[in-house]
Amino acid sequence: MNIKIIVGSTREGRYADKVAAWVLKQFAKHQNISAEVVDLKDFDMPFFDQPVSPLYNQNPYPHESVVRFTSKIKEGDAFVIIAPEYNHGPTAVLKNAMDWVYHEWNNKPVSFVGYGSVGAARAIEQLRLYAIELQMAPIRNAVHISGEQYFPVYFGQGNADEMFAHAEKQNDAMMEQLLWWAEVLKKGRN
Repeated sequence: MNIKIIVGSTREGRYADKVAAWVLKQFAKHQNISAEVVDLKDFDMPFFDQPVSPLYNQNPYPHESVVRFTSKIKEGDAFVIIAPEYNHGPTAVLKNAMDWVYHEWNNKPVSFVGYGSVGAARAIEQLRLYAIELQMAPIRNAVHISGEQYFPVYFGQGNADEMFAHAEKQNDAMMEQLLWWAEVLKKGRN
């Protein structure tokens, strides 16, 4: 099973890469799973500006970074998106990355690990709507790291190990559901 953990922020000083490393470590506890972090910082994709939606496009992707990103998405059997919440929504770079790809997302499950105010619940709610339009299966369980847990850690006054320990039960439930859906949908795609 190939799991892609997508880092949904490219901001300098971000915390998303630390959350992604923790999620990757959780997947490492499971056998027969290949998990990989896909960091949007490594894919300098321009804002989507094509005349045709990826749903209808028959031509090769026009940018090398989009070709590389699309290849990573195609490899994945399931996705965990690390989702900080900016202004009550997901990051622009994450929405843009989702917009560039269509068929490679189809019929694959996705879940979310959100952090920030209200555990990024508003951002995750929007991301679930995007996922449905991409014909993905957004699962119910997600990890929500609330602002009261996250902000002290981010500002150097809290303990990251305690914050992640608090989220382990949520993460275990999310992973169990995600892997179940990944197996079922992989069989269906094949």
